[in-house]
Amino acid sequence: MNAFKEPVGKKSLVEEIVLIPSGAGRFEVIVDGRLIFSKAATGRHPTADEIIALIRKG
Repeated sequence: MNAFKEPVGKKSLVEEIVLIPSGAGRFEVIVDGRLIFSKAATGRHPTADEIIALIRKG
């Protein structure tokens, strides 16, 4: 969450993060209802920096 802090007086880029347990090794990142990363599609886990960049890209 520290990666998304904005200067004082501005709205945060991320207001909430929800982790939803799943099965079969599934790992997906969804922002505002849009899938931005899928382990099923890439065959690998993302790095933290990769997820931050994808969220910032919007």
